[in-house]
Amino acid sequence: MKKNKIDRMFLILTVLLVSVGFFVFTSASLGLYVRKGFSLQNIFLDQVVGLFLGIALLIAAMKTPMRLLRKYSLHLFIASIVLSFLVFVPHLGFAHNGASRWISLKFFTLQPSEMLKLATVIYFAAILSVLHDRIKMMKYSIGMMIAVLAMPAIVLFLQKDTGSFMVIVFAVVAMLVASGARLRHLLVICILILLGIGVLAMVRPHVKERILTFFDPSRDPQGSSYQIQKALIAIGSGGIAGRGFGQSVQKYGTLPEPTGDSIFAVMGEEFGFVGCTLLILLFLLFAIRGMQVAKVAQDSFSGLLAVGIVILIISQSFVNIAAMLGLIPLTGLPLVFVSHGGTAIVFSFIEVGILLNISKHTLNKKNP
Repeated sequence: MKKNKIDRMFLILTVLLVSVGFFVFTSASLGLYVRKGFSLQNIFLDQVVGLFLGIALLIAAMKTPMRLLRKYSLHLFIASIVLSFLVFVPHLGFAHNGASRWISLKFFTLQPSEMLKLATVIYFAAILSVLHDRIKMMKYSIGMMIAVLAMPAIVLFLQKDTGSFMVIVFAVVAMLVASGARLRHLLVICILILLGIGVLAMVRPHVKERILTFFDPSRDPQGSSYQIQKALIAIGSGGIAGRGFGQSVQKYGTLPEPTGDSIFAVMGEEFGFVGCTLLILLFLLFAIRGMQVAKVAQDSFSGLLAVGIVILIISQSFVNIAAMLGLIPLTGLPLVFVSHGGTAIVFSFIEVGILLNISKHTLNKKNP
């Protein structure tokens, strides 16, 4: 093992994504300026505070020994579960659009699911790092996956946050693949996921409605289809080069959540096909470089954790983009580094800090 400087290319890609994200967010925020009940000052304050706090915690994550993350992985996992259940405590948790996902702490709000996603990945990486060849046995691969995902599934389904759980599943499955799980195990997992989606659609009307809307976007233009229709109109009107910075029409009153999960639609309208393609390319380069960091990690825990974090960020980003393009059902997930959300920004920076930390300690290989 050798100690190097941080992976500068990965850091540069992160800075580019954050810069583009803040640029797009600034324009999208103007769409809330004309709406009642929104304070542009508070929105920017939340974003800026999240940005600076995130940078501070990124530096802290870079300096935290990986052995401590591994040692206290279970403690972090349990703490994130407990924190996630606090959203149901009266006068502490609060709901938005029918979903209970936030904790109000007077001066700021906290979304515990962001911590839960990262803590689950850290804990699962710690488990996989000690299983070694046993992961090739179904009772360990699928059994441990189900055991670890049980509590996050319960709390996130109670919060009506199916999207976050889906992202966690993507990350966990990717870590199983990286640890050497057999192909037939992955096929069983895919079948279980499809069955789970079917059951969820039967017991959760909003999930069923989103699936039906995916297959027929015109079925309820003033209800479940409204957001996707406005998003597609916005992206389509952007054409090749877009209308230009600040020139989106749909963000003023008609497009729901222009700084949240619909922000990619605002970008499509203002920067067109070219701008959207460049953003997607940045995310792809981020993923490739992140996987290269995982490839030369100092140990199995660090490598698996790097894989999990990269997939957390990339899967959430691509799920958001695909939903806005009508390629998958709407999930409500924000676009990483771009959408509004102080907690999301902070934990995205922590995750990047961990990846940069891993990049400093490599096997006796030359960094790619």
